[in-house]
Amino acid sequence: MIKAAPDAGQRVLHRSDDPSLSTSVLELARKVLAIEAEAVTGLISRLDQRFLDAVSLILACRGRVVVSGVGKSGHVARKIASTMASTGTPAFFVHAAEAGHGDLGMITRDDVVLALSNSGESDELLTIIPMIKRQGAKLIAVTGNPDSALAKEADVHLDASVPQEACPLNLAPTASTTAALALGDALAIALLDARGFSEHDFARAHPGGALGRKLLTHVSDVMRTGNDAPSVPDTASFSEALIEMSRKGMGMTAVLDPGGKVVGIFTDGDLRRTLEDKPDVRSIRIGEVMKRNPKTIAPQKLAAEAVELMERYKINQLLVVTDTGELAGALNTHDLFRAKVL
Repeated sequence: MIKAAPDAGQRVLHRSDDPSLSTSVLELARKVLAIEAEAVTGLISRLDQRFLDAVSLILACRGRVVVSGVGKSGHVARKIASTMASTGTPAFFVHAAEAGHGDLGMITRDDVVLALSNSGESDELLTIIPMIKRQGAKLIAVTGNPDSALAKEADVHLDASVPQEACPLNLAPTASTTAALALGDALAIALLDARGFSEHDFARAHPGGALGRKLLTHVSDVMRTGNDAPSVPDTASFSEALIEMSRKGMGMTAVLDPGGKVVGIFTDGDLRRTLEDKPDVRSIRIGEVMKRNPKTIAPQKLAAEAVELMERYKINQLLVVTDTGELAGALNTHDLFRAKVL
């Protein structure tokens, strides 16, 4: 049941008691989404040379993109700055009101200012425009009024006008902020593409995220090395190999030749198969029952590549070897889970 507090001038919504009221709420919500969707699609036909000029202006910028606005436009501006910064375009947000009280010093002649105002007449923005111009910074304006003062002062104006707000009173910034946000995203992604920004670049800007872990974590970062990596010579006895496997707790051991190069692997699965085939294992050397030519990976490879290799061959452990075949380390699925790569 949906209820609203029975305050003065406020209707109480009882979904079960008043189906018609519930229907009207859903209809209004659907209308809001339809209006905002129309506001965004309406931008498509308006993308023209001015949009290309804005992209070119930012690509030629030797400084940063300074995104500014007030009120709801300020919130949108902050998000656009964040999106640009994470997709290869150095950018930051400056509140227009704060710029008039000292933060204007954050803007240099090498910067491009991206100013957002639906009306194009925000006092806070218009107050700082002369100083921005005096600095020599370029100005891109995103407004809903091409005839506004802000639009006329801009080096490039992007039209983000909408037929109506989604608010029933046509007052609260709704469709207009959605359109401005979508236009900012279009600008950021166009710049991303023009710069050749890749998923690896994105990961470098998001090292704490899942993508960053997958793309930037290397095998050498997660593998076990030295005494933590199980290994025995190929002349070791069956029992010596079992002791090494038990001590290192990886469910396997690498098998090395006299020169320290990997010649095989012996796993828990190999142990079960050996015991089934050879009840008396006291005289067996591990070199006789090891699995030759095991799957290996180089330490400089990405951990994501180790995951792909293990999944493709349905194995739980992987030996890490150098270019010349020596054992560099070992890893298993638990190591990848701990590194949050898997």
